[in-house]
Amino acid sequence: MTADRAPDTAPVLDVRDLSVRFRMRGGNDIAAVSGARFSVAPGECLALVGESGCGKSVLASALLGLLPANAATTGSAVLGGDTDLLTAGERTLARTVRGRRIGLVPQSPAAHLTPVRTVRAQLEEALRELTGVRGSDLPKAALAAAARASFPEGHLDRYPHELSGGLAQRAATALALIGDAPLLLADEPTTGLDRDLVERTVDELRRHTDTGRALLIITHDLAAAERVADRVAVMYAGRIVEIADAEDFFQAPGPRHPYARGLLAALPERDFAPIPGMPPELGALPEGCAFAARCGHADDRCTAERPAFRADLACHHAPTGRTHPLKEAADA
Repeated sequence: MTADRAPDTAPVLDVRDLSVRFRMRGGNDIAAVSGARFSVAPGECLALVGESGCGKSVLASALLGLLPANAATTGSAVLGGDTDLLTAGERTLARTVRGRRIGLVPQSPAAHLTPVRTVRAQLEEALRELTGVRGSDLPKAALAAAARASFPEGHLDRYPHELSGGLAQRAATALALIGDAPLLLADEPTTGLDRDLVERTVDELRRHTDTGRALLIITHDLAAAERVADRVAVMYAGRIVEIADAEDFFQAPGPRHPYARGLLAALPERDFAPIPGMPPELGALPEGCAFAARCGHADDRCTAERPAFRADLACHHAPTGRTHPLKEAADA
């Protein structure tokens, strides 16, 4: 599938020029997300990757209508061809979207779980509301829901504060999977999990897409992204700077954007070479490319002019083919 091009079937989620600004005291605005543009098709997993603080989770909150009062959004995010998530009211989002059309695996599961109810009680409530299961069928259905997320049966009667971070994550994943929503939004779903559980969790998320549903996974775990994704969107300083097919991204020919190449090179199983410097503050972004100060190939145009996002890439050194000229120079 070609990156960020409409598939034969209508996308489950179609995001166009989504921007989020936070109005701060003193009149300053923080550009947390700028001009995000992507789609997710039925049966597809799109992995949104990038360093912490780049705007990934803000984008997720915008899609769910969970931004704070000082946030302003522009653009569109159309779900199922009929609901713009950015303009839909809270009543619509609460009653017909969250849980039913979008399942959420939250970044902070402890805050997402109800503190005064056991995991079993929360699973059973979700099953009643989202699947219609009732009465004597509930206990068995709750066990099956827990098993999907590898949540141990012996912990079902515990309260959220009695769970480890990894168990809380698995409980939240189990809740998100119950409704088999057309779109699953997983925000750092492998936080607190060991590698075996990471693989089991992303494999279960992958099975969600194999039944024709869509998955948007937000993660900084590139190994998990490689295991589950069909396409990869790379975010830096509030902007998506590259979208690529996962196979091309993680194998040959590799990423095209210098930042994306740096992310892969920083992995221990690759070069184990960190990207120099730090990302810019979102409230003080430079006029040119936000990555220019950390990029060894930046030139005067990079520092003076912000690159447009064209052909799934935001870089002034845009390739004419699939291979990036900077990669050719580095490999020479």
